[in-house]
Order: sequence, then structure tokens, then C-alpha cells
Amino acid sequence: MPEQSHQIIRELLASSNPQEIQKGLGLIASEIKKAGSEEGRHLFEMVATIFYIDALDRPELVPVLEEAIDLTAHFGPWIIPVLIENLDAGDIKAQWAIAHVLGRIGARAIDPMLQAYAATDKVSLRTFILYALGKIKSPEIANAAPIALNAARSTDLEMRDTAVRTLGKLIESIPKEILKPEIRQDIANCLYTQLSDENASVRSKAVRSLGKMAGKGHLSDGEREQLQKACRTILGTEGGEWDRAFIVRKEAWETLRILQ
Repeated sequence: MPEQSHQIIRELLASSNPQEIQKGLGLIASEIKKAGSEEGRHLFEMVATIFYIDALDRPELVPVLEEAIDLTAHFGPWIIPVLIENLDAGDIKAQWAIAHVLGRIGARAIDPMLQAYAATDKVSLRTFILYALGKIKSPEIANAAPIALNAARSTDLEMRDTAVRTLGKLIESIPKEILKPEIRQDIANCLYTQLSDENASVRSKAVRSLGKMAGKGHLSDGEREQLQKACRTILGTEGGEWDRAFIVRKEAWETLRILQ
């Protein structure tokens, strides 16, 4: 790709005008079809500048950000390790966007992410890998259950919080017919344990994830009754002291609706 074309794309993507940015993304979409991985990486680096957009500051650019995420997901298999490498970018907006790209790539990204998770001891990178795994809608995501279960017991709050959320996301994507009974039980036991976590955000996600287990048919009648009792306890209607955090009680209300 000629340097002049690169310059045109860079200028378009640097614009504050959504139409001009979209035009730049359109040019990249045309070029990526004929680019190799080396050339494609340069194109990715240009697209990735959009991942730093603050959607709350610039809501008019949200459609552009969505388009950039979708475009990157169609770059080809070579982009997966590049994305994982950039998951530890240090800017949460970019990390969020890259996680969504990996989620849209789907099942092909699972094994590379599991390998990257095993190869690093950086808590921040592991946490975003867990978050990205939760974005994948495929039964094959069952392979991520062991690391999510382990991470849900972490002493690091962000990892624990993300892992409890991810367990619920995995449950949404794994049909009950293929979820191994021992893994299902491990997930349920782990989530019940996290109902007593000292952090309200973790507790709320544990309730929500248990609600997803109920909604997707992963709980027996007896387990549904047990969850109803736990929710009523959180709300203070079962006796004892209710959970003081509204976000936890809100999830308990929602879960009771699912159970009913």
C-alpha cells in the first residue's frame, strides 16, 4: 500500500467528523482484503487509534467505534495474537474494545487466549483475557471454565470480580446437555461461596450468574429452591440481616423473577 494512501487514511481517522472517520475505515476494509499480515498490522495500528475514543465524552462517535470493532474482527486469524498482545495496552477504553473484537472473532480466539493466560503471570492481562473470553458466544467456551473457576478465588479484587462475571457469561453459552456435571457443580459451588464475598460488586455478580444458571436450565428443582432461599435471605425476607448493598439486592430481585 503506497505511503500516500496510508497518509490519507491516517488523516481521515484523525478527524473529529464521524463521516470522515467512516470513510477511512472503508478504505481500510478495501485494503485489508489484499494485505498480508505485515501490511495488515500497520492497518490495525491505524484502526486501533479509534479504540481510545471515550464514548461518554463523544457519544456521536459510538457508531464509528462499533464499526472499527467489527472491521477488526474480520481482519483474519493472524490478528488474534496481535489483539492479545494489545490487551495489556494500559488504556481501559482500548482494552475494552479489543476484548469485544476477540469476542466477535469467536471460537477461533479461545485456544490462543487460554495459551496466553497460561503463559503470563500478569494479573491485569489475565483479567482482560477473562473478560474477553466472556464475550465469546460458543459452546466451546466450556474450555475456559477451569481458569475462570480458579480466578474467581483470587485475592485480587478485579480478577475475582471479572471471573465471577465470566462464569455467568460461560453459562449463557454452554448448553446444559454438554456441560460436564462436575464442572456445573464446581461453578454453582463457587458462585454460592462468592455470595459471602466482602465486596458488593462480586456478590452482585455471583447472584446474577446463579440467576443465569437457573434461567438456562442448569439447576435442579432442589437447587432452584436453594437459590430462592438465598435470594430471600439477601432481601431480608427469610430472616436475619439483609444485604446492605442495593446492587446485590437488585440482582436478588431479578433472580427471583427468573426463578418464578
